[in-house]
Amino acid sequence: MTGKNLAGPEVDALDLGAVFRALADKHRRSVMTELAADRSDSERGCNSFDLPVSKQTQTHHFRVLREAGLIDEIDYGNRKGIRLRRADIEKRFPGLLALLGAEPPDDTAPL
Repeated sequence: MTGKNLAGPEVDALDLGAVFRALADKHRRSVMTELAADRSDSERGCNSFDLPVSKQTQTHHFRVLREAGLIDEIDYGNRKGIRLRRADIEKRFPGLLALLGAEPPDDTAPL
């Protein structure tokens, strides 16, 4: 079953301010940390992330990540898939995913 790709900005239009705003939230940062750690870059379902928020709030978080250009969302009608835009992120912001990978688990880092 093919889905409709909900595309974010083109790689050259990725904005560092938008990326930082998206990553400022600990739930979105945890999603990105998880995606960055999975080098297979396979598509994942929205429900595969252990986010302690409502489905509506999860939808909001994934939309913010997509609009910042960090993920692609694929809409299958009754579900959505999430895929990290690793190549685009590395091209525009080299080293950003390595920084996310160095983030301590469970957001234990001091603010």
